[in-house]
Amino acid sequence: MDYRKLIGERHSVRAYEDRPLSDDVAAKLEDCIAKINMESGLHIQLIRDEPRAFDSALAHYGHFSGVSNYIALIGRKSPDLDEKCGYFGEKIVLEAQGLRLNTCWVALTYKRIPGVFRIGEGEKLTVVIAVGYGKTQGSVRRSKSAEEVSNCTETSPEWFIDGVKAALLAPTATNQQKFFLQLCDGGKVRAKAGFGPYAKMDLGIVKCHFEIGSGKTDIWCY
Repeated sequence: MDYRKLIGERHSVRAYEDRPLSDDVAAKLEDCIAKINMESGLHIQLIRDEPRAFDSALAHYGHFSGVSNYIALIGRKSPDLDEKCGYFGEKIVLEAQGLRLNTCWVALTYKRIPGVFRIGEGEKLTVVIAVGYGKTQGSVRRSKSAEEVSNCTETSPEWFIDGVKAALLAPTATNQQKFFLQLCDGGKVRAKAGFGPYAKMDLGIVKCHFEIGSGKTDIWCY
């Protein structure tokens, strides 16, 4: 898949068609999730044909409709769990986009249904991702400039500029884009989360986008 292209095509979608995932598409998504879980140690699960989580006042307040499939991001409790869920969850989002599905990260506006997904000892559910066939393809949201979220200049390396551009397309909580990317000596990059709800998860999503846009992975300094 051309993940750079998928980054540009992906937009958050809240209204979905009353149409189940095909077995073929669901199998491909399950295969992607299994590989992600193996790599990350997370316990991410695809929930199909389960509309109750989004049949609540909270979900309607969030303008969600027709959601009956979602991805539960679950993992062992740790200081980096939110960032890890953001990073690997966005990989699944882009895979879903490549399967011509639509998605939306959902933090609060859903209801936990007992027994639908499995949470092991020492694990927790962080957020869910709505997935399905959207009634629309979503729309472009307002964005900060590269200078507001990084130390990018006209003389910065092209790969860094491309990475920042991709990071600006990352979905963040209430579209706040509270992160900063700093190009350091030696060609390393420091990524800092801002303050606010789900800022660490947002940072994981941003890092995923930056790596795809820049074409570099082993670049982070702490």
